[in-house]
Amino acid sequence: MKTTETRTSAAVTRAAVAALAVGLGLVALGGVVSGSTAAYGALVGTAISVGVFAFGAFAVDAVSRLMPAASLLFAMVTYTFQVLLMALAFVALNRSGLLDDGLSRNWLGGAIIAGAFVWIAVQIRLSTTARIPAFQGPSEGGAR
Repeated sequence: MKTTETRTSAAVTRAAVAALAVGLGLVALGGVVSGSTAAYGALVGTAISVGVFAFGAFAVDAVSRLMPAASLLFAMVTYTFQVLLMALAFVALNRSGLLDDGLSRNWLGGAIIAGAFVWIAVQIRLSTTARIPAFQGPSEGGAR
């Protein structure tokens, strides 16, 4: 692999690890500050956040490798699906009664928001510092 080639899956993995690390930090903080319901809420929020973002990022990455022309359309459809999936997760948690008894709503929401911000920040950092070639030279398979 050349230094100009990028590995999107590695960037997604780094973003997932960073969001997971921040989420687990919130689980520990919630457990110390507010008890087990806060820790469980932060844990579920971290799982939802990392799961939804990882699913979308890996799916868009796979489609962009197979059909680059369809990647923008698929990214928009995936984003819509992620929003619906997040809403369904909240509805399911609300109807199950877990948000009233076993999980702290505030810590769950905070973990999702923190996971989203960390994920986006890592993705932006890795995307803006990636070395992506603007053109192919003659020795790389271009016209001679």
